[in-house]
Amino acid sequence: MLPIAVFHEHPDWFRPLFAELRRRGLAHVAVDAAAHGFDPQDPAPPPWRLVFNRASPSAHLRGHGQTIHYTLAYLRHLERRGVPVVNGSAVYSLEISKADQLGLLGSLGLRAPRTRVINHASQASAAAGGLRFPVLIKANVGGSGAGINRFDTPEALAAAAAAGTLDLGVDHTALVQEYAPMRGERIVRVEVLGRRFLYAIEVFPPGGSFNLCPADACQTTDGRALSRSACALDAPKTGMRVAAYAPPRAIVDAVEAIAAAAELDVGGVEYLIDDRDGEPSFYDINALSNFVADGVNVVGFDPFERLVDYLAARADRGS
Repeated sequence: MLPIAVFHEHPDWFRPLFAELRRRGLAHVAVDAAAHGFDPQDPAPPPWRLVFNRASPSAHLRGHGQTIHYTLAYLRHLERRGVPVVNGSAVYSLEISKADQLGLLGSLGLRAPRTRVINHASQASAAAGGLRFPVLIKANVGGSGAGINRFDTPEALAAAAAAGTLDLGVDHTALVQEYAPMRGERIVRVEVLGRRFLYAIEVFPPGGSFNLCPADACQTTDGRALSRSACALDAPKTGMRVAAYAPPRAIVDAVEAIAAAAELDVGGVEYLIDDRDGEPSFYDINALSNFVADGVNVVGFDPFERLVDYLAARADRGS
């Protein structure tokens, strides 16, 4: 039987996934997204029965920026050849464009922070006109909180633009976005599997941090330490806390609508409650979910077991 291929470039994020694949005895291969090549004119599909795309827009932070846009071309190559892909080109194209994510949210009638998109630092101040400060400058290609800076006044933003210190990211595109104060100093991340609700968690980030990766959490809200065996990052120093959460039905419906429209097979959708008016505001569609650390202790089950169930079923079903 042909193996399942996991296309990724991070050395440690997916250790729990590979451990569960081995435990099940499922044939699989790891494909290095950071050093890869393909023949776009070869009509034969690769020797895999399923490809699970785990490429990350934060790859450039690890010296693997070459994977970001290459992956999009490769996924389309696989799809044209009839290879089943989990988190394929449609959702990956959203993963590498926060601007497109906001466009999708708007098309679904869902609220998101007020935003303008620019491709040159000289446009930052004009784009911020009419927005409430503080504002954030967010790189269009983000990941792990990368490329986000806060400006509390128009003067501070104008000075940074004039000084040439605004970083518009790897595609020279950035969002100028209102900073929405988080009610309760927390965000909610809702995970989906098979485009359906899987679980949700509250994430309480340390002050000033924009890296809300749930696999980096080090303790629950009641102070219990979480096992870090699933993650190579130095999570105990982050101070991030997490707790299981049951979102309202309207939120679950909205997230499942996002997943369907985005073709998000596995991933997370993040929102916050804007403290200015108490309304939910969606701000991130994340197709690279490495799940919350120590899921059994946080949400009551191991998400990786359900993920491998899903991968095996998709592989058996084919395209």
